[in-house]
Amino acid sequence: MAARPYDCVIFGAGAAGLMCAIHAGATGKRVLVLDHARAAGEKIRISGGGRCNFTNLDVTAANFISQNPHFAKSALARYTQWDFIDLLAQHNVTWHEKTLGQLFCDTSAKDIVRVLLDEVARASGEIRVNTGIAGVTKADSGFIVTLEDGRAIPAAHLVIATGGKSIPKMGATGFGYQIAEQFGHGIIDPRPALVPLTFGDTFAPLAGTALPARVTCNGTTFDESILFTHRGLSGPAILQISSYWREGDAISVNLIPDGTGYDRLRARRASDGRKAIGTVLGDLLPGRLAAYWTEQNGLSGNLADWSDKRLTELTDKIAAWSLTPSGSEGYRTAEVTLGGVDTATLSSKDMSSTLIPNLYFIGEVVDVTGWLGGYNFQWAWSSGAAAGRAIAAA
Repeated sequence: MAARPYDCVIFGAGAAGLMCAIHAGATGKRVLVLDHARAAGEKIRISGGGRCNFTNLDVTAANFISQNPHFAKSALARYTQWDFIDLLAQHNVTWHEKTLGQLFCDTSAKDIVRVLLDEVARASGEIRVNTGIAGVTKADSGFIVTLEDGRAIPAAHLVIATGGKSIPKMGATGFGYQIAEQFGHGIIDPRPALVPLTFGDTFAPLAGTALPARVTCNGTTFDESILFTHRGLSGPAILQISSYWREGDAISVNLIPDGTGYDRLRARRASDGRKAIGTVLGDLLPGRLAAYWTEQNGLSGNLADWSDKRLTELTDKIAAWSLTPSGSEGYRTAEVTLGGVDTATLSSKDMSSTLIPNLYFIGEVVDVTGWLGGYNFQWAWSSGAAAGRAIAAA
């Protein structure tokens, strides 16, 4: 006897897949979510240091990177950050703003997982974890999903919410890209994003040093903190700029982004001219970084010996420290994957394929990548809701 068909089968029980299941099942559709992970929502659970930066108070398409910068607008407008905040309120989940509009759970990221699982259950959705997928084929009435145990599952609609390649220890793979290519969709070259940049052991003596900075690469600038590590540079500003960096590019780091370096050194020259330039620099920068700069740039002499011109040259250099990373830490530590399924053959309204009827791609697998700060989760909620609502209405 043939298996009873599902109205919708979703590959991936992450943020986008679960949100899609909630909306797809809202009108009584029979929905199945499949995932090879041991539990649903695993990436949600570990995110944000266990608190989950689930969205941002200020979300626009400008906060996302895509070959088509307008693609995300429709989905983001129709399921907003306020919609997700309302959902949390319905489940009595409290939250707080940390910085720059970033919203985190007051207690645990597990609260977000619980909300999503409760909502999927309320929509009578079915979730199967520890379930491998062998492949999928097109059928007259939709799709046939073949599991690794040989079982075949008919589905009228198929949603790919498998995410990208980031954090392979969590089970991330390029499976979604394979499905996309199987059905004729192009792939924008995936690469690690929101990832630390490496410099060999150049900054090992500075490991643990952090400070506010302005980091620029390829015309994009972020003003946030940076962190020196044994392998290179991390911190919010570096993670942000990594999405715009390419191999061989230099980044520019302004270590005194408020622009007061020259005035402060000049004032100190009048009051503490007998102090060594390296000592005074330690009042502008963290001690170990000031010592590093003093040694690397051969700074010597008392502050009184430094003319206005030399102080200008020094502070200009501090404001535009050019560094060329040797690479990044890769998918192992990348928070997301840049690139993915080309939006040229997807509907921005409901995330459906324009090549294959009733096929959808949502979340990180799509060529839409958010900034650090809750934007990628909002894209998961918005794109998942867009596809789910379309399936519910079919």
